[in-house]
Amino acid sequence: MSQLAERIAQFRKMATDDPENELGHFRLGQLLLEDGQPAEAAKSFERTLELSPQFSKVYQLLGECLIKLDQKPRAAEVLTTGWTTADERGDKMPRDAMAKLLTQIGAPVPKAAAPTAVADDDGPDTGFRCQRPGCMEGKRAKQLPAPPVPDAIGERIHQNVCAGCWNLWFKDLSIKVINEMRLDLSSEFGHNEYDKHMREFFGFEEAP
Repeated sequence: MSQLAERIAQFRKMATDDPENELGHFRLGQLLLEDGQPAEAAKSFERTLELSPQFSKVYQLLGECLIKLDQKPRAAEVLTTGWTTADERGDKMPRDAMAKLLTQIGAPVPKAAAPTAVADDDGPDTGFRCQRPGCMEGKRAKQLPAPPVPDAIGERIHQNVCAGCWNLWFKDLSIKVINEMRLDLSSEFGHNEYDKHMREFFGFEEAP
């Protein structure tokens, strides 16, 4: 079994064992797309969006799958929704990527809407805006009191990720990643794998 096939099997098991695990479905979709299986990847991305409809990067990847499957009308619909979601959240990289895909298939690129107040977000505005794609905290998002780890990635999390998303990763999803992938965090491979999945969850597309 190739390394890619092994990783697909790992994340397929993770997604099957925990159908509510958005990271499992997201990573499975990415790996299936990498393996040239856009139809199967699309199913994983659609499930990810059911669990996390604000995860703008997923719209981009789902759109890419649909274009590969020659489903351009559906791709245009998904990418338009994704572009709007990304624009509202300030997710510039997936927004710009989706604009290119829309242009590529001859579909119009939406125009940015004027900023509006969030009417259905109860509670006082904390003033902190979480940058994780898929964060559901809205204006209730609270900044961590300090970097969760004493390094550059910890500082980036402190500046861009809310306490709710950090706790979701640290107390839940990270444990599932370690257990399902049998990661040994004392090894360089295990540490790098853990770090990669953490970056993907927080939407850090490249090292700071």
